[in-house]
Amino acid sequence: MIARVPATSANLGPGFDVLGMALSLWAEVGLLAPGSDVPEGAHHADQHHLATVAFRRLGGEGELWVRSPIPMGRGLGYSAAVRVGGLMLACAQRDGAHSETVLANAHEVLTHAAALEGHADNAAPAVLGGVVATTGDRSIRVPLGFDPSVVVWVPSFSTRTDHSRTALSASVSMADAVFNIGHVAYLVAALAAGDLGALRHGTDDRLHQQQRFAAVPQSLAAYEAALAAGAWCSWLSGSGPTVAALCSADMAQTIAGSLGADGHTKILQIAATGATLH
Repeated sequence: MIARVPATSANLGPGFDVLGMALSLWAEVGLLAPGSDVPEGAHHADQHHLATVAFRRLGGEGELWVRSPIPMGRGLGYSAAVRVGGLMLACAQRDGAHSETVLANAHEVLTHAAALEGHADNAAPAVLGGVVATTGDRSIRVPLGFDPSVVVWVPSFSTRTDHSRTALSASVSMADAVFNIGHVAYLVAALAAGDLGALRHGTDDRLHQQQRFAAVPQSLAAYEAALAAGAWCSWLSGSGPTVAALCSADMAQTIAGSLGADGHTKILQIAATGATLH
């Protein structure tokens, strides 16, 4: 059995711990058959690996392997992807591996993945695909009125979410809270309507991005460069340091080439489907 799970970009600007997007970059987590070798390009997931810890959480038995192009510690949802993969395999092993397993256990997988992650903004799109809004134990996909390219700029250095969160204030003003509530609503409406001109305003934020950009000026430079090159909108992906931008397919290469030499770029799509089992 192999679980295939997409990378994700969380927050999308103002949607702190609330919004997430699945991306067309896929991690694979597999159950290793007794006596077989780890597949080419994969590595054995030992007992401390995030995938195996999640697998054991739901009673999974056996050894796992992981093969993933999703960079670790870059804000593209590596931890959520491999945790979701481990949980899916445990459910499939327990209930019998069949195509309905993913749908039947989506809520269970998402609940446990969110508990392990500490929040559901990466886990929800990894399970469901598309753009997802999540609150508490509930998640729902946002309908999309367009099909953009997603350019991501991935720097050579990493950050840790727990460390990044320490830079954030424990309280916010009423004005900033209302600002972000309004911009999340505006962004969701713009995505559903396909209103490209509204996306840049919709991704404005006052809760976390500026504090995080202060610690990673290279990411701020990439964010500003993406907008200057014609991206519809841009944001710090999760806690960073990766920066993501939405644009038309014919502008993707131009925008990717404008983002600086401190990292590499990937031109992706929004993944229409979430985690699958094979």
